[in-house]
Amino acid sequence: MSDSGTTTGITGIRTKAGWVGAAIGVVAAGAAAGVALERATVGRGIRQKARLALDATGPYGSLRGTPGRVAAEDGTEIYYEVDEVEESAAVPSAPARRRRLKLGRFRRNGASAPLTLVFSHGYCLNQDAWHFQRAALRGIVRAVYWDQRSHGRSERGRDQAAGEPATIDQLGRDLKRVIDAAAPEGPIVLIGHSMGGMTVMALAEQFPELIHERVAGVAFVGTSSGKLAAVTFGLPVVGARAFRALAPGVLRLLGAQADLVERGRRATADLFAGIIKRYSFGSDDVDPAVGRFAERMIEATPIDVVAEFYPAFTEHEKAEALDVLDGLPGLVLAGDKDLLTPSEHSRAIAERLPDTELVIVPDAGHLVMLEHPDLVNGHLAALLAEAADAARAPLPQALRELAGRALDGARPA
Repeated sequence: MSDSGTTTGITGIRTKAGWVGAAIGVVAAGAAAGVALERATVGRGIRQKARLALDATGPYGSLRGTPGRVAAEDGTEIYYEVDEVEESAAVPSAPARRRRLKLGRFRRNGASAPLTLVFSHGYCLNQDAWHFQRAALRGIVRAVYWDQRSHGRSERGRDQAAGEPATIDQLGRDLKRVIDAAAPEGPIVLIGHSMGGMTVMALAEQFPELIHERVAGVAFVGTSSGKLAAVTFGLPVVGARAFRALAPGVLRLLGAQADLVERGRRATADLFAGIIKRYSFGSDDVDPAVGRFAERMIEATPIDVVAEFYPAFTEHEKAEALDVLDGLPGLVLAGDKDLLTPSEHSRAIAERLPDTELVIVPDAGHLVMLEHPDLVNGHLAALLAEAADAARAPLPQALRELAGRALDGARPA
């Protein structure tokens, strides 16, 4: 074969790897599919300039707290940040309106300890996925945001680098290390999106004593307790079966050629953006800067990390672990157009946790907390007020007002 023929062959392989890496990698990661028709009529250079312009605008992902690191069981450094309460915001909570939890370690120097919220993000995202919730709660309540192993600012999982599979149970143990380091005392509220919700379930299964002694509330956003192998991703039945059969092997192959695939993903950025829009959002009027923000988070996840984590989801079965959380104030929230963890999975969680509030958000996809932030913030604020009452913890009046303002007239029909 001539040199020119060889070059053409290599280019073809790269193109195919890029397209497959973008499509399968992003679908598996929970991003999205399809390119809008109007993009096909706009030059690539113009689209690239538009992306750069969006990257330079907006505060999305810019909020930072006090940084910290803790070593996981395999030595992986897990990165977290803490947002503390401003002194002016720390006022006693109102009298409890519902039940009191039997939580015995929440008093400090004769006073009730404040709530700490612990936010766990989803697959191929990072702690910045909670941007709008962080902006609303900043300075009002104490909150911990962390990057799951191999994501964001956390170190690449050392077990995974050594060839060990990623597991949801290991993520649960990582979360326990973060709690021990960043929230060693007082009541906590666990909030998880997608893989982050699964991480919370794994924590509950492995550390039930922590749940019983310290957890005052729990929120599951766009997540699942199992049966993910049956999810169709919005594809026809035959296509979904083919995807489930081929995805693990293709992802392993792509992960072994990470450099090649990453170049392909960058070369197919327009396809990538269309995929993200379809699988992340359920409405057509999402702020382009928010859409680009989601792209940036997912783009930052290497394809070999995508490959390492994907098999863990088909093995995830934590329905029985939810029993440990039964009786706690809770929120289960999902978008009605979520193609990755369909709302039926949230309904199944709510059936196991009858004390939780179930909210199915119309015209919302997988990244509902970015797509409908005010509604999500309102329901979270209401949960936090209830959790504080139950744990007899102080809670700023500003948070109760946030719950009232955000939920007034914003509840789904």
